[in-house]
Parts: sequence; structure tokens; C-alpha cells
Amino acid sequence: MALLTEDLPLIDGHCHAITTGPLDDAAFELWCTEADEPPPAGTSYLDSRVGLALRRWCAPVLDLPAHAPVEDYLRRRRRLGPDEVAGRLLRAAGLSALLVDTGPVAGGLADRVVLGTLAGAPTHQVVRLELLAEQVAPGTDAGGFAAAFGEALDEALPGAVATKSIAAYRHGLGLDPARPGPHEVSAAAARWFRDGGRLTDPVLLRHLLWSAVEAGLPIQLHTGFGDRDAALARADPALLQPFCEATLPFGVPLVLLHCYPFHRQAGWLAQVYPHVHADVGLAVPHLGARATAVLGEFLELAPFGKVIYSSDAYGLPELYLIAAAQLRHSLGLVLAEMVDDGAAAPADARRIAEQVGAGNAARVYRLG
Repeated sequence: MALLTEDLPLIDGHCHAITTGPLDDAAFELWCTEADEPPPAGTSYLDSRVGLALRRWCAPVLDLPAHAPVEDYLRRRRRLGPDEVAGRLLRAAGLSALLVDTGPVAGGLADRVVLGTLAGAPTHQVVRLELLAEQVAPGTDAGGFAAAFGEALDEALPGAVATKSIAAYRHGLGLDPARPGPHEVSAAAARWFRDGGRLTDPVLLRHLLWSAVEAGLPIQLHTGFGDRDAALARADPALLQPFCEATLPFGVPLVLLHCYPFHRQAGWLAQVYPHVHADVGLAVPHLGARATAVLGEFLELAPFGKVIYSSDAYGLPELYLIAAAQLRHSLGLVLAEMVDDGAAAPADARRIAEQVGAGNAARVYRLG
């Protein structure tokens, strides 16, 4: 069965920009992780599952043997140069399309057009709600914030295929599910404008989410692990159940991103709410070969038509390829076990693979 998924079409349902500048070894190592501080002396972030996956899947694309030492890989990477490396790795990922988050783009990161050119695939925009609100804020006052945000969202949505919230980072997912009233929003905006800083007010985060519900495009929600800015205990997708309940009548798809280590909770939500979907991004590349077990757990409760592939790759083109190659390999192993056990027919396994790889994303995000 693994052979049947080697050329599986993939839509990367959630990813970010890549860095196009040269990297020293320490910077490369940090980009491979969710960490933002160097490792202790005598240790390496690349001495990990993601490091093993890097050497397994990426080294041959740079003309090295699989599992070549990290030092050889980094030396070869520098010799080829960032543009050649990015083009090789992104094309090797074999992506049919990429959905790119408009989140903060630091200096030295390629825009969506460059990313698509390097990957040889079309890209589609995912509008990050909190970033848009923070861009709107300086040009309005508290009383006009709701209208100004609504206008900005209307202007941002043509050509976009989804919106995205990082409420899990800013407050946590245990939000009051009710849509806030106009006076609540203006009072919360006044507090935010007075205190400054990032948008963290739960009333305003709720307003952004309900504005996205009204807009009607699928809403991607960060859940589960990320960098240390996220409070993991408040990123459990189970905390979203009241919001899932409140939005059920509207039918707007909610796509739970990442989910790990709460992927079983996400699978349950995807089973009991018809508009909820579970995305496997971030977990697959960072878990390496252990992604096989976790993909099996994603598929325990979630209907097969509700599980969506993405990489959540950011910064390094390697992460796009690791995610794609590992997904194809691990999904093949999971489905082969089901066929061998008599739990699924080969035709079922092929259909499930096609759904997870690209079919579900094409349907949920309405990609032609």
C-alpha cells in the first residue's frame, strides 16, 4: 500500500512563507523547530525526529545519500545556494496547490508568488484575522473599529479561500461562544487602544471570529502545539466545543489546525459536528516516523472525509518536503495495515488516501 501513495496528489492546506537568504548552521537549526532559543551546549535540535526526517527525505534531493550526516547536508546546502535548494525541495514535494497564511512576514521571507513559482503550483491566500485587525487599528477609533475591520475584511477576502484565527495564542480557545454586541466591541476596542500591544482581548477575538463566520469562508483555527508563545493547556480543541455548537446553524467550515497532542479530541469534534474538520499539519513533519502512529489516531474517530493534509511549513523549504514525503509514506503504512487486517478493501484505502491528500481540501476550500 505504501507504493500506492508514493505519487499521491497533495494540497498543502496551510503553510507560510519561506526564507530566501543564506543561513548559518545555528539559524538553520532554529528554523527546524518551534524553539526560539539555542539548545544547551552539547545538544542539537536536529538530533531529533525532525532531524532524522530531514536526513531521510531531503538529503537525496540535494544529491546526498539518505541519512547523510547533518554537517554534510548543511555544507551541500550552502554550496548549492538558497534559491537552488528551495526550488529542488519544493518541487520534490509534488504539491498540487498551497494555501498560504498572510501572517507576519519577517525580512528575508519570500512572498506567496515566489513560493508558488518555486513549488510549481498555484497558491491561495488565507487571511489572518488578528493581523488584519492590528493593521486596521491605527487608522480608526474605538467606536469605528468594528466597521473599519469589516471593511478591511471585505477588501481582503476576494481571492482568499479561508480566514485564520490564532486566538489560541492570544487568549486561549475557552472563549464565550456568543457573538459580542456593538457596545461590548467598542468598549473592548477602547481598552485595547488605551493599553496598546497585541490584540488579546477575548471580546475582540470573538468579534473577529463571528465576522469570519458572517463572511462565509472556511475558518482555520490554530489548536495544539506551536512555539512557546502558545499556552498549550488553553489550545486544546475540546475547548472550542461551545463555539462549534454556536456556529453549527451557519454551516461555515471550521478547520482545526495541527491539533497534536489533542488530535483525538479534534477527531471527536470532527465526528459530532458536520462543519468541523481536523488538519494534520505541523504534527507530521515534526514527528517524523512517529507520524504513522499519530495519523492512525487522527483516523480513529474522524470520518475520513474530514481529515485534511497540510504541512504548516514556515521558513525552511525542507519542512514542505518532509511533511509531504512523510504523509505519503505514513498514510500508506496506516492504510496497508487496515487492508492487511481485513478492515478495509484496497479500493477503500485508495479512496481514503486521495481524500486526505487533496480531495477533502479541494472540497472544503472550494478549489476548482
